Amino acid sequence: MKPGRIAMLVLGTLSAIAGLGLLAGAGISGWANYQQREGRFYTSTVEYLSHNSHALTSPGLDLASGQNVPDAAPADLPASIMLRGKATDPAGEIFLGIAPRSEVDAYLAGVEHAEIAGVKFEPFLVQYREFAGTTAPARPADQGFWTASASGPGQQELTWNLKSGDWAVVIMNAEAGRPVAVELQAGARSDLLWPIFLGLLIGGLILLVVGVPLVIAGAAGLGRGGPPSYPPSYPPSPSYPLPPGATQPYAAPGAVPSYTAPDRPPVPGGRSYPARLSGYLDPNLSRWLWLVKWFLAIPHYVVLVFLWFAFIVTTIAAWFAILFTGRYPRALFNFNVGVIRWSWRVAFYAYGVLGTDRYPPFTLARTDYPADFDVDYPDRLSRGLVLVKSWLLAIPHLLIIAVVAGSVRAWAVRDGNWVQEGAGVSLLGLLVFIAGVILLFTGRYRRGLFDLLLGLNRWIYRVLAYAALMRDEYPPFHLDQGPADPGDPQPADDGDHPPGVVEATPPRG
Repeated sequence: MKPGRIAMLVLGTLSAIAGLGLLAGAGISGWANYQQREGRFYTSTVEYLSHNSHALTSPGLDLASGQNVPDAAPADLPASIMLRGKATDPAGEIFLGIAPRSEVDAYLAGVEHAEIAGVKFEPFLVQYREFAGTTAPARPADQGFWTASASGPGQQELTWNLKSGDWAVVIMNAEAGRPVAVELQAGARSDLLWPIFLGLLIGGLILLVVGVPLVIAGAAGLGRGGPPSYPPSYPPSPSYPLPPGATQPYAAPGAVPSYTAPDRPPVPGGRSYPARLSGYLDPNLSRWLWLVKWFLAIPHYVVLVFLWFAFIVTTIAAWFAILFTGRYPRALFNFNVGVIRWSWRVAFYAYGVLGTDRYPPFTLARTDYPADFDVDYPDRLSRGLVLVKSWLLAIPHLLIIAVVAGSVRAWAVRDGNWVQEGAGVSLLGLLVFIAGVILLFTGRYRRGLFDLLLGLNRWIYRVLAYAALMRDEYPPFHLDQGPADPGDPQPADDGDHPPGVVEATPPRG
């Protein structure tokens, strides 16, 4: 692989992902700013607060904002709060006030009151810190130190633009009596949401403008040149006959037999599809290695995160290219096929099949690995189908794949709500796990189970190629089991070859 193109792909992916993250933040902050239009507040639910004392206070609200000068005038902050409450007694009157913490401490000195020490939700529960006292306080509304206050019968509302300093909120009965029992709702708004939205939006767009071209250029560079002109060789499994169209050379004594898979278009007719997946079972699988393949495959998973992000970007670019030109850019096509091929090799090695213990190579190209995927390059693609095949026409297949590869989870009703119980598992994952358990205890991989897993994966990868705009031919609704794809060439039958030997047409190119 080309180091320069890899660097472009990695840097572009990181830049684009960061850009998408900033745009997501811009969307959230923009929506939040829209919700507080026309002076609206984000409000809490109405909760009940009660204590057998003269006053309820908040902990100190230290909004010093970095000011170190004790006598400095409070500075305005770009946010506001709202308190809305009423006495639970219909005939009662409530007082809500905000004042400097020092003034509140002096006012309530020697007065029995409670400070809110903590709040728990679901269920709502307030924890108080109690202060003893014997002095009866004066009516709060008669005091002149309040920065903002509201008092009277029924529902009262207080709004306050935040200022630097150390503040306290006070809730009392208007006549300063006891107990205090109120229904209270709090709210907040910020003037910073709009500039935050603009900053995130501009930053996200810049990173995307930088990252996306780097991703496309890196992917095109990696895909330029096309697939190799030679066919890959695989070590065959003695559990299966040679795939149709493959050549079995006569091996020297003690040599490891191999076969060469031809690289040519699928045979017309039959059940062939131009996206071909194959995988051949390793006859000497370790009983226990599959238990740690999740760890061994981590380097591949890390690389595939970058490759699949690039795959999405290049598929979007190909969508526009097909729409306007009717052609899939060949370099991007080769790259995307390589990404799927890489993923299939890792899946075959790990928890998509567990078909081999041979570690997958780090390459997009076709190799002598026992699992392979390829798609015939289309000379032309329909401009109209590109608008609907990825999401609309593929729905029947996607529903089937959701059943095969989607997680099944148990749900239960608790306290009137649906809650999930336990982790989910897919049908495909369950079959692979069963194959692994059988392998662990018997040392054998059941051929029928292997064939079924190959068929399920073949269906999934065909649909993936179709949904990724690589072909216009609709994927077939049938399960082609076994290691060899039905689209592989068929053996020659002219009677001129020794028994057990088939002839392959020379590869293209």
